[in-house]
Amino acid sequence: MPPALVERLASVVGHDHVAAGVALSPFVVEGRTPEAAVFPGSVEEVRAVLAVALDAGLPVVPWGGGTAAAVGTPAGTSGLVLSLARMNRVLEHEPGDLTATVEAGVTVAVLQDRLATRRQWLSLDPADSDRATVGGVVAANASGPRRHLYGTVRDLLIGVTVIMADGELVRGGGKVVKNVAGYDLPKLFVGSYGTLGVIVELTVKLRPRPDEERFVPVAFPSVKDASSAVRVVMASDLVPVALDLLDGESARALALDAPVALVVGFDGLGEQIDWQTAELGRLASAYRGRLRDPLPHGRVAMLADAARRAVTAPASGMRLAVVPTQGPDTIEQGTASARARGLGCAWSAHAGVGVVTGVLAAPTGRESVAAVAAVLGDWRGIARANGGWATLESAPLAVKSVLPVWDDIGAAGRIMQRIKAQLDPKNLLNPGRFVAGI
Repeated sequence: MPPALVERLASVVGHDHVAAGVALSPFVVEGRTPEAAVFPGSVEEVRAVLAVALDAGLPVVPWGGGTAAAVGTPAGTSGLVLSLARMNRVLEHEPGDLTATVEAGVTVAVLQDRLATRRQWLSLDPADSDRATVGGVVAANASGPRRHLYGTVRDLLIGVTVIMADGELVRGGGKVVKNVAGYDLPKLFVGSYGTLGVIVELTVKLRPRPDEERFVPVAFPSVKDASSAVRVVMASDLVPVALDLLDGESARALALDAPVALVVGFDGLGEQIDWQTAELGRLASAYRGRLRDPLPHGRVAMLADAARRAVTAPASGMRLAVVPTQGPDTIEQGTASARARGLGCAWSAHAGVGVVTGVLAAPTGRESVAAVAAVLGDWRGIARANGGWATLESAPLAVKSVLPVWDDIGAAGRIMQRIKAQLDPKNLLNPGRFVAGI
């Protein structure tokens, strides 16, 4: 980067908040190093940084905690990382209204600790909550096992402040749950991966903390047995907060010795949880299921990325969204495809909503790229056959060059391209990373 441009950025945020050279190592993605990283400390500094980048024609990569940095197609040219790490304050917490307004750089773990002092919580549990920022969770639409009952960030986001590529400040939604005036602008930025604007502040709705919580593993001898139990549980009077299916590899990553495990979460009053746990055992026993001891808190936190924990890096990961009843079949078919090519894999699924994660162990050797891409291509075909789609969430660049990261979304892609052209006409923000090349 030209020294003059570095000085312009430093004049905005200060020399201590512009990184270059070896300090850029945390921001290297798939071997590609940005030209610089800048750390604004306020909304006005974000606007000023974007103005400098726009004037210089420098692509900008908004950066939260970096937990989803590998998702998407990497930019063809180096650019500027805009980190929200310094913008990490809880601006306002209204316990009576069950709402909180935060800067985008606050981590989920820090926010949860702050809310816990008033016995409240944000009902999101993404992986790596100690690194994942609230703004990044919104941008990546990240979630965890508790989405079964509590939904995703789309259900919790009620207000957003965004800086557009041209530096314009845009606010959508409000600070109260019943604010319904105007367009539902916040949802436009959910899952946009930083391609439409830089999220700087958010307002979310909260929930009271439950009195107690228990995550109960049930061991099954086969995926078929576990699948039958899932259907029975969902048709029963039980109200699980999580319903996650793990193959043997993912189960072992959570220290569960079982060919297949179904982890069922309950919360509420202790008496309610006791009854639900006993009823779960009764229902599962009809399908050769056996209850195990509840998961310790630390292993509950590992549940969101159990499949990734089960495979030694490097690995390729794919998220498949299918009709919920087809989740177990997807796991069995995907495993068979990998084994047919001599590759190891691990699987987990939010069984009640049909979101399945497959992680493929990447063997050494250049010749393995074709085999890995072939298996991942099979997995995408399986997802389509089971009524859904698949996204390549992580993979070496060589694999991404062979297999498209994003599935074909048809006519919706053209609509998204038009939105991108309207909001970011100079293609400044994360160019080419997202669906349809936006």
